[in-house]
Amino acid sequence: MSQRVAFITGSTSGIGEDTARYFAARDFTVVLNSVRSVAAGQALAAELGGFYVQGDVGVEGAAPRLIDEVLAHTGRLDVLVNNAGVTKVIAHPDLDAVTRDTWREIFEVNVFGTFELCRAALPALQEHGGAIVNVGSIAGLRQTGSSIPYAASKAALHHLTTLLAKVVGPSVRVNAVAPGLVDTPWTADWDVVRGFVEALAPLKRSGQPADISDVIYLLATNSYVTGQIIAIDGGLTLTV
Repeated sequence: MSQRVAFITGSTSGIGEDTARYFAARDFTVVLNSVRSVAAGQALAAELGGFYVQGDVGVEGAAPRLIDEVLAHTGRLDVLVNNAGVTKVIAHPDLDAVTRDTWREIFEVNVFGTFELCRAALPALQEHGGAIVNVGSIAGLRQTGSSIPYAASKAALHHLTTLLAKVVGPSVRVNAVAPGLVDTPWTADWDVVRGFVEALAPLKRSGQPADISDVIYLLATNSYVTGQIIAIDGGLTLTV
């Protein structure tokens, strides 16, 4: 297959789905992924002329299998978008509500699984001068976010991004986006947070998935950007 291939984890709704549509509209073959919404993933893959692979990136050993399945379908890999992520909403002052299991669950997906996917994908990405784009969060840049473990996981993901960029260049570029509040099914009932963003952010609105997928595509295709964390937050980090 000569057409470029993008593998996007957590891609059956929200930012992941929009990113898959964005890449497909620009002549990429897309490979979608989810843990549970298999039917939705298969339907979207058929609509976009791509493929679907099911799997939980947070499960140890899943990464090599997922990459092998991508390559079995497509024969190559040019872009890996690590969008899959989990959180638990826990007020930051409620320290007693945070357990070791909370930390493990969030870090298994947001950090460990992402690292293992990057490592498994590197040989295929190196063949075509590929790129990795990780989906972080402004919670990894500021003292905010849905919980302390979530924010810490995104800070770790940002640092992982820059560390990888330093060691895998020049054959592979690694960058990350750090979205603020984005209107997705995940945040549909976050009205209080949405009001806060609309009041404080210079652009006076929460983000849309297209605001993020546009920058993901830029980072995936610009050949002279690596090791960068790009905040996409309507300017909210200027005020908090």
